[in-house]
Amino acid sequence: MMNVPELPPAVAPELTHVTDLFVDLGPVLEMGSTAQGRRRIIPIIGGIATGPRLNGKILDLGADWQVVGADGLAEIDTRYGLQTDDGALIDIRNPGLRAASPEVTAQLTAGRAVDPQAYYFRTTPQLFSSDPRHDWVNRRVFVGVGQRLAAQVVLRVFELG
Repeated sequence: MMNVPELPPAVAPELTHVTDLFVDLGPVLEMGSTAQGRRRIIPIIGGIATGPRLNGKILDLGADWQVVGADGLAEIDTRYGLQTDDGALIDIRNPGLRAASPEVTAQLTAGRAVDPQAYYFRTTPQLFSSDPRHDWVNRRVFVGVGQRLAAQVVLRVFELG
């Protein structure tokens, strides 16, 4: 058996709230079923970011390319832009998962209000900016907690410390 070196005590990372994204969605484009699941494209048509570290408007560009399995697991793959209140542009790429029972998935797909505790919606946002005032976003890891509304996704974004 291999000797395992003694390690110092593990320190759990802290989460620091960065912003809340209110992402406005256009009509869903259903692509149909494939071997991987039902494919959908959901246009991102605007919104706002508000929070302690990032504020601005979500631009009318981008989309969420989803694959939804028969078991209710949605693979999220979004890309969109944010213009901060000070004029900087931030590219947001946001992969994640939304796991729900088939019944809850059907309600979400139909645009009905569902208690966010009834499903798991987590993402790992990646933020990129060439503006020196926001270079810090290039050097951080973020996690997001999402909620799906009829025509909007609300995403609370936290920096992983």
